[in-house]
Amino acid sequence: MLEQQTCPIGVCLIIFEARPDALPQIAALAIRSGNGLLLKGGKEAARSNFILHKVITDALAPDVDPGLIGLVTTREEIGDLLKLDDCIDLVIPRGSNQLVSWIQRNTKIMVLGHADGVCHIYVDKDCDLEMACKIVVDAKIDYPAACNAVETVLVHEDLVGDGRVARLTAALAGADVKINGGPRACSQLGLPPAPALHHEYSCLGVTIEIVTGLDEAVDHIHKHGSGHTECILTTNDALAEEFRKRVDSACVFSNCSTRFSDGFRFGLGAEVGISTSRIHARGPVGVEGLLTTRWVLQGSGHTVEKDKGVSYTHKKLPIA
Repeated sequence: MLEQQTCPIGVCLIIFEARPDALPQIAALAIRSGNGLLLKGGKEAARSNFILHKVITDALAPDVDPGLIGLVTTREEIGDLLKLDDCIDLVIPRGSNQLVSWIQRNTKIMVLGHADGVCHIYVDKDCDLEMACKIVVDAKIDYPAACNAVETVLVHEDLVGDGRVARLTAALAGADVKINGGPRACSQLGLPPAPALHHEYSCLGVTIEIVTGLDEAVDHIHKHGSGHTECILTTNDALAEEFRKRVDSACVFSNCSTRFSDGFRFGLGAEVGISTSRIHARGPVGVEGLLTTRWVLQGSGHTVEKDKGVSYTHKKLPIA
């Protein structure tokens, strides 16, 4: 009898930003998935994290050993912990690009996370312009510092030719968004140059660039994006489907704000972070992202003997 069972990954080191609400969410996911946990929060929330950690470990005792959820209090301890690849199975860093990149360079432990969130929205020539303005503004101003806020807006060149792009830039400017441009947008729209085409503002700033169509938009996203969340705004259903198929990012949307890229909004409940890795979890990571699998086989004296006399129940399946 063969079974594939889910099981915990092991011990997870989670480094998160100065948001006390993150601690109970992460702890709940670790408890539910059966993983051991080491938590390191931002120093600005050190006292809140201490109290929350105590509340959780006290509530679990005596059924769960408080040592299964550890709290790291100083930054200096992180370097030593990152060397413990024989004890820690997964590191999930949440925070700045600099933090995540540093961790990725300084450990042999598998790292699950994303270094930056350079999210794109492509505004197609066949868009509903009123809807496009509303979505782009929401994706930027709803929470500008979030990793799922839009950072680059790609507009079809026809919107420049017929003047529709002016309504889009006016909507952004009316929301106090500072607009920079890529090379073509600087030339044709008179915008100041963006710091780079791969740039995460994390504030009320955005880059606009002009593209010739879907092919160029997809190429731009793959060249300058971070694999986090991308979106197309169009009334052309076939084009939207093509965009969703071709764009290789953790989250790919059509006709909605990039801010929907979130564990709570996806129905995962709590979220331990967002991953742009291709293995093993991708996008918002909930309980399932903290689990792996193993094969369990129960026999009663069975031997292989080159499969002689063994009858497998495999079925041939049609290839779609």
